Amino acid sequence: MHKAAADRYEKMTYNRVGRSGLKLPQLSLGLWQNFGEEKPFDYVKAIVLAAFDHGITHFDLANNYGRPAGSAERNFGQIMRQELAPYRDQLIISTKAGYGMWEGPYGDLGSRKYLMASIDQSLERLGLPYVDIFYHHRPDYATPLEETMTALADMVKQGKALYVGISNYPAERARRAVKLLRDKGVDMLITQPHFSMLDRWIQQEGLVDAMIDEGVGIIPFSILSQGLLTDKYIDGIPKDSRVANPDIWFLNEDNITDALRQKLKKLQAIAHQRKQSLAEMTIAWTCAQQGISSVLIGVSTLSQLKSNMNALNNMAFTEKERDDIDAILKT
Repeated sequence: MHKAAADRYEKMTYNRVGRSGLKLPQLSLGLWQNFGEEKPFDYVKAIVLAAFDHGITHFDLANNYGRPAGSAERNFGQIMRQELAPYRDQLIISTKAGYGMWEGPYGDLGSRKYLMASIDQSLERLGLPYVDIFYHHRPDYATPLEETMTALADMVKQGKALYVGISNYPAERARRAVKLLRDKGVDMLITQPHFSMLDRWIQQEGLVDAMIDEGVGIIPFSILSQGLLTDKYIDGIPKDSRVANPDIWFLNEDNITDALRQKLKKLQAIAHQRKQSLAEMTIAWTCAQQGISSVLIGVSTLSQLKSNMNALNNMAFTEKERDDIDAILKT
């Protein structure tokens, strides 16, 4: 059913995460959308297994992923029981908590109460005794950072997580989190920010430099800007696109400006010179950025997974390509 190990790992590169001993595949699969009950289970399973057979060993979840919230973890747990249990030691499974998950005052943000309950619930849904990485999903400025980091450190000490990380933290708060964890004898492994060619805030606001300095890895999400950095929107808005879907609140027609289309066309021209799609070039470009340990891809079909994997066939950039892309992004 699955490829032999030699074939599975042949084309994938595995990068060391910061100054840790852990390696992650260049491409990791994020299960944010399309992996809960909103999709048929066999559809979800097929994508997860295909990703694993192509060398993707890291699967990224959160307590609230899927519709309804928690269904992505339940589906992945079922896939583990049915198919992937013999391969557990070849997998990196991560999950998170930090957004609203259940009713009442204890189901959100960054309190010890919420985080300790969340990891127990996630482990139950996944059917696992531990996860490899547990993240605090977003900053909570109302809760003392020491309380949040103490909860993360205790998860490691209790054996519920091998490593811990943070997501969506700005640079200075990330540095404080690193120090607080170290004071408790636990190193922060990784941070997960949104980042793309169209949103380079982690480079511009110092997060990349801070994490390199601290020896912390970076695994960005939304690297295709929710589909903007594909060929899909260059000539218009397809009826079946996210932009055309009124239920998608984070992307709408106002995002598709004439200036953006011109920028995308110029980037697409470079991609075609490289014999890549715009999405494939974007993935390769993101992997090549300083400090990046792995990038999260999100797919809705097996064909999208295959297309994303094609980026691995041409990961190198000439100096001229890098300069030309940078000039386009600055316009």
